[in-house]
Amino acid sequence: LRGFDLIDEIKKVIEIACPATVSCADIIALATRDSVALAGGPSYNVSTGRRDGLISTVNEVNLPGPEFSISDALQSFNSKGMTLEEMVTLLGAHTVGFTHCSFIDSRINNGSFPMDPDLRKKLFEVCGVKGKDPTVFLDQKTPVVFDNEFYNQILLRRGVLSIDQNLAVDSISKGVVTSLAANGESFQKKFVDAVVKMGEIEVLTGGEGEIRKNCRVFNS
Repeated sequence: LRGFDLIDEIKKVIEIACPATVSCADIIALATRDSVALAGGPSYNVSTGRRDGLISTVNEVNLPGPEFSISDALQSFNSKGMTLEEMVTLLGAHTVGFTHCSFIDSRINNGSFPMDPDLRKKLFEVCGVKGKDPTVFLDQKTPVVFDNEFYNQILLRRGVLSIDQNLAVDSISKGVVTSLAANGESFQKKFVDAVVKMGEIEVLTGGEGEIRKNCRVFNS
């Protein structure tokens, strides 16, 4: 995950305006909402009142990686109370953003893995620079617009990350992908429902945790 320097800047401004009031967890949830809206997606209401945790250990981070199979990713989402449709919908956020070439080396070089030949050629050219780790857009058609084009791209075998392409290949998830590709309005509504639900997973409220003054460290 990258981009937390922006969260730091937001936190500095908020601490001046209303010290020790708005948690970093709430800032992330609100910034996510605003990022989606700024990219042309829906705006939606976000519940606030989250507190920041007092435990931060790298081996407790439980996020599906780019090489995950669909069944493994689904198990991860299910463990948090999320459904298959919600998982596929949330991964549709990859309609905006980019990845580094180092995350897709195996995908590019594995000729047996489904990929549009023109895309493979393009990725070879971009990622073939030795000693560098360039970036590649996840959605090759509308990479800065929050729409459902991501699903059409992976149905054309133009998924950049392995986990993205697997969504359109695996029988578990292909039906959901096809449905979301056919209806952009439905995708946006379902995304809002899924991201709001995700924002309510294992939250700390009341006297739990703390409101950090600096998002990168505990208060004490």
